[in-house]
Amino acid sequence: MLADVSVDYYERLERSRATNPSAALVTRLSRVLQLSDDETDFLHHLAGYPTPTPSEANRGVDPGLLFLIDNLDAVPAHVLDGLTTVVAQNALSVALFGRCAGRPGREGNMAWRWFTDPRTRGYSAPEEHEEIGRGWAAELRGALAERRNDDAAGRLVEDLLEASTEFAGFWETMEVVRFRTTRKTFTHPATGSLEVNCDMLLSSYSGHRLMLLRPEAGTVAEERLRKLQETIQSGQPAIR
Repeated sequence: MLADVSVDYYERLERSRATNPSAALVTRLSRVLQLSDDETDFLHHLAGYPTPTPSEANRGVDPGLLFLIDNLDAVPAHVLDGLTTVVAQNALSVALFGRCAGRPGREGNMAWRWFTDPRTRGYSAPEEHEEIGRGWAAELRGALAERRNDDAAGRLVEDLLEASTEFAGFWETMEVVRFRTTRKTFTHPATGSLEVNCDMLLSSYSGHRLMLLRPEAGTVAEERLRKLQETIQSGQPAIR
């Protein structure tokens, strides 16, 4: 009754006499049977379905990722949820990009900001704008496919299609490219130009991604970030 399935069908399912249960039914059974995350993943695999996307709303930010960004003081780092909303930042990230985590509505969503707020683009080199825009659209297409009937993902894409003709153009290309390590150039009044590797680390616990802006050792970018960190530690305001 709790899983909204007949006793007869459930009995046949347990005895392997019923085939092709829907993904939604497998999810309901997992919840009703109070399966652990690993058991839920296993049940989906047995039924021939991919591992379901973790419930970010229920799990919050991965404690391991929070520990990492709290202890990273040499590189900017922030945590994104599956829909590119910033859910946590370290001090260098805040100094460079302002406070994004905890902002109301979509003010903390990086894809939304990129396509609707011109100030966000000011941090990136103009010659990289098209590649970055394509990347956000391709990432969201992958996220939408993973989440299937997720209302929040669908609304975000619909609103972006309405708000930005540029996003609509990228969306029509049907590209699906999940975040990978890429080389990016950021510009900031407090640091000048920063050439960094943009690394993404995926949490299997929450589905969140840790984004690191990692400079190469011995480069100008590393020295400039070090000086910015010293400014933060001294209590002086970073220019924004």
